[in-house]
Amino acid sequence: MPPAYGTLYLIPTLLGAAPIESSLSVGVIAHARALDVFVAESAKAARHFLKLIGHPRKLSDLRIDELNLNTADRALGSLLQPLLEGHCVGLLSEAGCPAVADPGSALVALAHRMGIRVVPLVGPSSLMLALMASGLEGQRFCFRGYLPVPRAERDRAIQAMEHDSLRDQATQICIEAPYRNERLLEAMLNVCRAGSRLCLATDLTLETETITTRRIDEWQRQARPSIDRRPTVFLLLA
Repeated sequence: MPPAYGTLYLIPTLLGAAPIESSLSVGVIAHARALDVFVAESAKAARHFLKLIGHPRKLSDLRIDELNLNTADRALGSLLQPLLEGHCVGLLSEAGCPAVADPGSALVALAHRMGIRVVPLVGPSSLMLALMASGLEGQRFCFRGYLPVPRAERDRAIQAMEHDSLRDQATQICIEAPYRNERLLEAMLNVCRAGSRLCLATDLTLETETITTRRIDEWQRQARPSIDRRPTVFLLLA
């Protein structure tokens, strides 16, 4: 008989200080409350989330291993060891869905190679929420992740996004570290064609949420929302 491995549950978390009941289902919360082993991008953020959902065990009794950008590939196997021993494990991102623009994807890939069952749970995805609300092309889209930071490389990446969008009639989606949002917006307004449409989806699921889609030339003429240090998804359609 095959070994009785545990299941790796991909548990979505909140996109900030949003009400739990409006973002996560009872089923997702129940799954998270039933686990006592977790892999998280940030142990501190994981403990905060588990406290919010009322995990029945003392947080100090839970096993929370960290997986972030500094985690070496050779360490991934040890993170899966509890699964090989028959324990179920929850994978948590710092915000939103794990393994999407998130280092958890490497752990999921290894779990598949080792024959471990992976179960994604339904929850808030800033990328999908932004696409839904943007009014841009929803059948063809591409997530470009984070664009390069150096100015020249970033501008070339924006030009490539617009070129691909025009060629494929596909919405291009990217994100940025919130403290660099204003610089990215300014670059897109300088680089993109006047008729291209740009959506800024900011603070999704929060009371301060704003979602605005305009042509580039309209963005250049009109007042802009403040997006400095506010999580924002950028969507472009040429």
